[in-house]
Amino acid sequence: MNINSNTKTICLLGHPVKHSFSPTIHNYLFKKYFENNIYVCFDVKEDKLKDCVYGIKALDIKGCNVTIPHKVNIIKYLDSIDSNAKLIGAVNTIKNKGGILKGYNTDGIGFVKSILDKGYDIKNKRVMIIGAGGACRSIAIELASKGVESIEIRNRSLDGANEIINSINNNFDTKAICSKNTISRNCLIDIDILINTTPIGMESNLCPIDTNIEIDKKILVCDIVYKPKDTVFIKWAQKNNLDVIYGIDMLINQALEAFYIWTNINPCEEDFEYIKRLYEESVE
Repeated sequence: MNINSNTKTICLLGHPVKHSFSPTIHNYLFKKYFENNIYVCFDVKEDKLKDCVYGIKALDIKGCNVTIPHKVNIIKYLDSIDSNAKLIGAVNTIKNKGGILKGYNTDGIGFVKSILDKGYDIKNKRVMIIGAGGACRSIAIELASKGVESIEIRNRSLDGANEIINSINNNFDTKAICSKNTISRNCLIDIDILINTTPIGMESNLCPIDTNIEIDKKILVCDIVYKPKDTVFIKWAQKNNLDVIYGIDMLINQALEAFYIWTNINPCEEDFEYIKRLYEESVE
């Protein structure tokens, strides 16, 4: 990569960001498609988010990704958001065009593509989502738009969860409910897809459900945590002989969509496969 006086910066905003694989993804794409950009990570604490957004404009940073915990709060500092992100209520991608910051959300698109690419049909399926943050919002809305039968959100607090289910019930045919009850074997019997959208498992041996639960029904288990690849949640699913979708698939697919927003270039399927090989080499 030839960095010069015309090189533009695109970055990740989050806290923490030291685990991020996004620089590997985007710097590979910038080099392959001859885009004179460089991708870096900024660890931004919540009380510095407003200053950070002003800095994006002042420094003419071309675009950003946004990750935990800023996907919802950053909206109030943007000039506009697209209709999909507005419905979701969370932003994970920003484009700076002439000092005007516009927010988008590619998380749900990337997640659903990961499932469809594996050959799964999601129409009329019953879904349970753990967590009620920005990732849950985008995934739930995208699943509802693709015709899942029902979505149940399990979270310790019902405030954020209620906002999401109200948005779904008011805009789609999907039935949405929420609960803060502990997940049990009995409630898993009634679902087809189980999704963890919390960061639990990212830097610990914790799991968002009780790993002693045994289930013999074939459900699809998805984790949006991608490092480590085999989270405790994924290991629990494999122990029960359940099909899994790894977090890295969503990460790559949402990144490819963000790349298109910034550059108007559509990466090819070979890019997905090459980036996934880079990831697998990095975690070996």
